[in-house]
Order: sequence, then structure tokens, then C-alpha cells
Amino acid sequence: MELTVNIVDAFTEKQFGGNSAAVVITDTWLPAALMQSIATENNLSETAFLVPKNSSSHSTSEHAHYDIRWFSPLMEIDFCGHATLASAWVIFAKHPNLSECSVAAPAVGKMLIKQNPTGEIEMDFPNRKPSPVVDVPACLLNGLSIQPKRVLKNEQAYIAVYQSEEEVNAVKQDSALIKQLAPYDVVVTAKAANPKSGYDFISRYFWPANGGNEDPVTGSIHTALAPFWAEQLGKTKLTAYQASKRGGLLSCKVIGERVIIAGKAVPYLEGMITVQA
Repeated sequence: MELTVNIVDAFTEKQFGGNSAAVVITDTWLPAALMQSIATENNLSETAFLVPKNSSSHSTSEHAHYDIRWFSPLMEIDFCGHATLASAWVIFAKHPNLSECSVAAPAVGKMLIKQNPTGEIEMDFPNRKPSPVVDVPACLLNGLSIQPKRVLKNEQAYIAVYQSEEEVNAVKQDSALIKQLAPYDVVVTAKAANPKSGYDFISRYFWPANGGNEDPVTGSIHTALAPFWAEQLGKTKLTAYQASKRGGLLSCKVIGERVIIAGKAVPYLEGMITVQA
């Protein structure tokens, strides 16, 4: 069996930046074990698998609908933003008459996706605003080299808020301790140091329990970070920078119970996966 695979760098305008995701679109679902094996072999933050929900002709008057599943090298993931962006890029590239599509997953429901004339892709996600944590786990506090000024949590991760951008860049994790927080990951964040930097807040994402040491760019967690920083900064439109080695830029807009996360993407590879029977 041969499967077409695309690898796309998401949340970046430059190749080899942002976060890479593999995208595989099939007519019907592959066995879960096979999808996991492919994701493990790809060894990227996530591999997205999509199946069309209908036989849409992809005319300009309608948008394509897909079910989507995401797999890290370790396990299936409930929600992944950068691999959704990469998937949308592939859909729009294969169907240039489309400007909209939608994907659906059990944990987050239906997500409408639009491509702007600028090339930026907007994804309509649920608002997953975090709540303050009163009793902060010791393995979180001991697992970060710099103590945060406050800690929050949502469905996905603990959010460690720091006093400065400098602290976010400097903090180191003890992955053995952070892994004990499973199924939760840890994001560290702070307000941007310079208003002229081009972004409002900064973050880094640690996920040794679910995928890897540090994620290059994590679209999903910005459905928590954007609502938090919108309240702190008194604005609903924000630009975020994820300060990994590859780096990534995300445009965020909080609209009630929804959060729009947008970014650009750059193709890297299109090829074939040969699966032996």
C-alpha cells in the first residue's frame, strides 16, 4: 500500500522554521496501530491523518469537510494546532479553488478554517481558557529551574506565568519531573519585554510525557494563552511568539467562546509512504 505524505512547516514564513507536521489524507481510516507506527517513524511533533466526510466537488460555493486525528511519536493526541494548519495548507494546495475548509475531532468539535489572500490561514478553535491552580504540584515547581509567579491549568497543560521574557528564555526543565504531570504538559509564558517586538507575549512548551522534550510551536495551547493574555493586556487581538530554537509566530483573536489562531506555512516535502503488507 502506498500513501501520499506531505511535510509542512507551520507557523512560519521560512522553511526550516516553525513546527513541522506530516499530513496523510486517505479515503477511509487506517488502523490506529498503523497510524501510530507511521507517526513514530516520521518522528515529527505530530502526524495528522484526515478522511473526507463527503464527496464534495470542492467548488467555490462550498468547502471541504474532513475528520482529523493527530499522533505524536508516542501516542494519539486530542488536539493539535500546528498539524491542523499544515493539513489546511495541503488541502488548499490540492484544491486551489477553495478558500475555506473544515476539520472535526471529538475533543474540539468542528473547526472552520479560512485562507486569507495574504496566505495566512485562520483556524476557528474553542476557547480553552485556563483556571488558577491553588495547590501547585511539587514536581512542577521542582521541575522548572526558575519559579513562576503564578500557575494556571486547562484541559491540556499547566501554565507557568513568569515575570519576564528573559525568565521564559532562561528556564530549564527537569523532564523526569515534568513527565510525572502526565497527562498534562507544561507551558511557560510571559508578557513581551518590548512593545516594539512585534508580539504581545512569549511562550515555550515542554511535553516529555506526550511527545518530546520541547515542542517548536504549539498552536493548541494558544487557545488557553490567548484568553489569559487578552485579559491581562486588555486586548482581544494578540500576536504570540513561541521561543523554541525554530521559533514560531501566531496571530490570535479571542471572540467569546472561540479563539482564532492564524499563521503561515511553508511546504518541505511531498512523497510516498510504502506500507508493506
